[in-house]
Amino acid sequence: MLTADAGEAARRAVGEARASLGDAAPSFAVLFASAHFFGSAEALAGAVAEETGRLPLIGCVAEAVAGGAREVESGPAVSLWLAADAGPVETFAMEFVRTPSGGAYGGYRFGPGPAGLHLLICDPFTFPASDLLAHLNRQAPGAVLMGGMASGGLAQRQSRLFLDGRVLSSGAVGAHLPRAEIHPLVAQGCRPVGDPYTTTRADGNVIFELGGRSPLARLQELAAALPGRDRELLARGVQLGLVIDEYRAEPRQGDFLIRGIVGTDPASGAIAVGDEVEVGQTVQFHVRDADSADEDLRRTLERAAAGLGGRRAAGALMFTCNGRGSRLFPEPDHDAGLLASMLGEIPMAGFFCAGEIGPVGGQNFLHAFTASIALFPERAP
Repeated sequence: MLTADAGEAARRAVGEARASLGDAAPSFAVLFASAHFFGSAEALAGAVAEETGRLPLIGCVAEAVAGGAREVESGPAVSLWLAADAGPVETFAMEFVRTPSGGAYGGYRFGPGPAGLHLLICDPFTFPASDLLAHLNRQAPGAVLMGGMASGGLAQRQSRLFLDGRVLSSGAVGAHLPRAEIHPLVAQGCRPVGDPYTTTRADGNVIFELGGRSPLARLQELAAALPGRDRELLARGVQLGLVIDEYRAEPRQGDFLIRGIVGTDPASGAIAVGDEVEVGQTVQFHVRDADSADEDLRRTLERAAAGLGGRRAAGALMFTCNGRGSRLFPEPDHDAGLLASMLGEIPMAGFFCAGEIGPVGGQNFLHAFTASIALFPERAP
């Protein structure tokens, strides 16, 4: 809804979302609002709760939002998604508390089994989601988590997370849908260039050697060998991909976790990346590329359509990187529009994230530059 008035935005958003359900009664809501609602987040959440009858609800204020086939990257916008017949829904809040030994997560306990879907929307300043996901990959194998890092705040305590009728400024909010059928989709926005290398010396997030040579030396070799177009993309911003499955013979696009290079040391040739890297881990340099990002999302949606087994898609939640949209693609509404054109104009809500949560190869990760989509199929007859 393109209005900055919280009450009017809530009424119009709820009206349109209810219309998409027909006669079915909603049982769960997801709400995303543009940064224009930072100061009126409480009023918006309260107005939506009044209009919907206080359903279980999660969401956040974000840098930009998506709804239907549109992505609104400037101007006020609210995107509301309502679900019916999703089974029981448990909403929750989590927090991270630092301790002398590191830290502890509190507020919600994940079960040991892979029961349904967990949606999670996190404050990037106070909630280290990547560590939680690594813990759950070990302790709750098979659990599916999807969501993203809120992007509406520029500093600590400036995030606005929606939980039922409340607004939180830290931690994370989530929802557990134990009986919902979900098809998780993750499409990359970067592609590998050059050759993969084995990490031969590293300490934490600093890499000193790739295949026995410094990373900066490897980068210089790569730049000299690439064709002109790829050399330009490399100069605009190189990324590092950490291979997900070390047993795959030839890793391809989508087989890597993308991490930014956050620092370099010209004297030693070392680089620092946005994650810890282990000795023996396979890595490969990546570039951001609109064409390959488009192709990967198309392939992902084609596989999703085939995986529906003749059923239609009933709805979707989209968590797309704030480095996509008009920052990557030459045309507006790319991810939302492609989803609508390939799976039908289904009810969809989403936001532009500061990191996207989604499963790859049976494990949950925090991604960069991806479109992570939770696809809900029609109920089986």
